[in-house]
Amino acid sequence: MAMKLNYLSSIAEDVIKRCAQKLDTSVERLVEDFEGGWNPDMGNYCKKLIEFCSGKVLSEMCHNIEGNINDASFSRLTYDMMLAWERHSYYDEGEPTEPVAKEKEERKMTVNATQEQDDIPLFYSDIMPLLVNNEPNVGEDAFVWLGSIVPLVADVANGRFTFETLTAPTGFRLHFPAYDMFLKEMDKCKQLLQKQATPNGVELAEDEYILHVDGTASTQRVVRHIGSTSWPGRLTLTNYSLYFEASGVIKYQDALKIDLSKNDEQSVKPAATGPWGAQLYDKAIAYDSTDLSETVGLEFPELTSSTRRDHWLALVREIMFLHQFLSKYQIKCPIQTWEMHARTILGIIRLHAAREMLRISPPVPTKFLIFSLYNEIPKGDYVLEQLADSLKKGNNGQSCSASSILRRMNISNNVVSDIIIDKATQAEGSVNVVDDSPSLETAIKQSREEEKEILIAKATTEELKEEGVTDSVLVLTELLKPLKNVAPWFQEIFSWERPIITLAVLATSLMITYMEWVGKAFAAFLIWAIIKMLEARQNKIHEKCIEIVISRSSEASDQSTMESIVSAQHGLYTVHEMMQIASIAMLKIWSILISKADKHANLVMVAMSGLAILLAVIPFKFFLMGLILQSFTIASGKSSGTGNRRLREWWDSIPIVPIRVVDDVPNTDDAK
Repeated sequence: MAMKLNYLSSIAEDVIKRCAQKLDTSVERLVEDFEGGWNPDMGNYCKKLIEFCSGKVLSEMCHNIEGNINDASFSRLTYDMMLAWERHSYYDEGEPTEPVAKEKEERKMTVNATQEQDDIPLFYSDIMPLLVNNEPNVGEDAFVWLGSIVPLVADVANGRFTFETLTAPTGFRLHFPAYDMFLKEMDKCKQLLQKQATPNGVELAEDEYILHVDGTASTQRVVRHIGSTSWPGRLTLTNYSLYFEASGVIKYQDALKIDLSKNDEQSVKPAATGPWGAQLYDKAIAYDSTDLSETVGLEFPELTSSTRRDHWLALVREIMFLHQFLSKYQIKCPIQTWEMHARTILGIIRLHAAREMLRISPPVPTKFLIFSLYNEIPKGDYVLEQLADSLKKGNNGQSCSASSILRRMNISNNVVSDIIIDKATQAEGSVNVVDDSPSLETAIKQSREEEKEILIAKATTEELKEEGVTDSVLVLTELLKPLKNVAPWFQEIFSWERPIITLAVLATSLMITYMEWVGKAFAAFLIWAIIKMLEARQNKIHEKCIEIVISRSSEASDQSTMESIVSAQHGLYTVHEMMQIASIAMLKIWSILISKADKHANLVMVAMSGLAILLAVIPFKFFLMGLILQSFTIASGKSSGTGNRRLREWWDSIPIVPIRVVDDVPNTDDAK
């Protein structure tokens, strides 16, 4: 034992000694307890010893976690535990460990890209020097490991996303001042939520807790829009519902309740509002449900951005997704249900704390919210499925579970806590809170990797989206040039300029149709496309074609400013003419369908009857062969001009239903 302990780093030795003091035992006794259940197959001896000692101490500290946070003992010890876990061996003290070095290498490009943004340098220069020191710092893996033991500062499901957001301005390394401030801000947010008043006319359920309030005298306004009228008020969110209280003369009116826990069809989405119903300001959310006769619109006014709206939208969706998750995976056990509620509540408290820390550059809300995050990123449904399995397998009633932490922090009431206590007595002696199974960790890593790939791919399209109409037309025209080169070849075939090739194409088309080889022909086309793609890869076209250069000079030199305006006007007239032709065609068809034109309707019905008989008797492939022959005949100019003229005259003779545009539709049975 003594020989193995010699390999411990200085911070690891210090943490083990402090753990022994907290447990009122000796280091030797603590190591003996660990070695009683340890075997070489478990992995690194030093790291597993740190995990064992930390788990035992934290399970004891969670009994008074609120007091520990207030006197800073919890933050200092847990931070040192992360350092010891990351630098468990004395080999790791001189230089960063391999995971840390790999982590820095993987994020080097991300940090460089992040520092190019306008808001990050301001954030870094104004606030971060207060939260950074020269002491050793902590990486992502250690942060997530601590969250797997005590889901307070992080949840194992989204801890990596939380860490990325908190440490983005500091090179993705967590320093103790920032960590300590984050814990204290969480405690302040918890105390603030406990002081919030219950909405008027509402009696909260036993396990219902206020998670966010806005629209009070000390916060910014919240406005509810009903048609063309608006009314300010107070908005309250709980883990079950959303309440809006309209402002009265002296006090708030009784609250409008929007139940977010029901399984009915409901949705919430961003919306735009403005005076007299005009959609001018994109700073609102719109809630729709089958139980409501009209959409509930809530606006969050602010001068510049829509940060408040995005924050509320993420919170409301998180509660909706929570209950959809519980319903979809049939989590009906009260212990498991409340554990998931507790993890969601802690995630929202973390988000509040992060917003207080990062005021200049508010974080993305979904990075702290489990369900909003995985309903947004790719493969998130796989992660939620693994999360449901781990919830059912895990031990959710012990002293360091999310539900127990809420109870120790005096957030949850005694009714729910009694259930948890009864369950906890059966799980005594366990130190793991969340079943951080390999399947869950694998699903999270796969989801993160695919999210990064999608973000990189989307970044390549942003520049094109910012182009104007003229540039978009220019790009589209340039991309369609290969089709323009193919069009003359088809024209030569259909115009019989090359009779031998035309006859070959015609015979091949008729044979494929007659033998019903359409599927085989399409398969041959796909094989040909694959061969062309392989040729392009072999010739390394992707390395030669780094970008597509499109010049405006050719078009600018061909047309003057006045000619460009006239050309644009001509294009607008063309679009207008096409819309008129489409509208007239639809009205003519409607006249035939309702027999407004009796003669034409009778002729169409006779033709449809004859066609129906022919389709029932003659195989459909012969009709296709006839259409192919007809298309080649028309293109050759040998078709009957008289027949086309009679068809055009018949179409022009169809009268349409009159159209009258009015401001208000009259209440008559004839009006359409």
